[in-house]
Amino acid sequence: MSQAEKREVPPAIKNILKADIEISKRFVLWANQFLPLRSLRIHYKALEITCHGIPWFAFWIAFTWLFNNTSLIQLQVNILIGLLLDIILIAIAKAYFRRRRPVANSDDALGQIGPDVFSFPSGHASRAVFVTYFFINLYPLPIYCIPPLLAWTTSVCLSRILMNRHYILDVLGGVMFGLIVAWTVSFIWLDESAAVYLMSFLSDDKIDGGDYHV
Repeated sequence: MSQAEKREVPPAIKNILKADIEISKRFVLWANQFLPLRSLRIHYKALEITCHGIPWFAFWIAFTWLFNNTSLIQLQVNILIGLLLDIILIAIAKAYFRRRRPVANSDDALGQIGPDVFSFPSGHASRAVFVTYFFINLYPLPIYCIPPLLAWTTSVCLSRILMNRHYILDVLGGVMFGLIVAWTVSFIWLDESAAVYLMSFLSDDKIDGGDYHV
């Protein structure tokens, strides 16, 4: 892309981005005084994998395919819709904003291709927030599951900054996208009959426990 074809970033946005870069750097330096990055990097990598789109999508498709019964179908279909929506929105946003990742970022992330090479917004933060919102508000798990969910989401978001994968605004943007996805899923929520119909239409299989199952 030539210099003339590059989009001109408004001065106010440039100043915000510069401040974000500086604040993010200072935060990482400050945090590393208490959290030795080298010793904790393996834990950050584990958190990265637990919220990566590819493992989540692959696992959920397998889970939906293997455990196809009416007691789970509403959960399976609605969260699958959310995951699809999350991946699409994040890909579009990254392709549009095209913010470069932090200079200190190591090029060792899983499946970093296409729009995912860009930084804003954080797909991991978006996905973590969506999943947590889903299991707290849309398909509530027992109350003792809520603290681990919140701890996981917080850890994922912080690790994205501490690993130099993202700046702070990238993560905050991911949080907002995650909430947008969650609110959208709550708005278009499919009830059990609609979920059964959709899965039967897509897979051409009978759902265990369905009215037409033989």
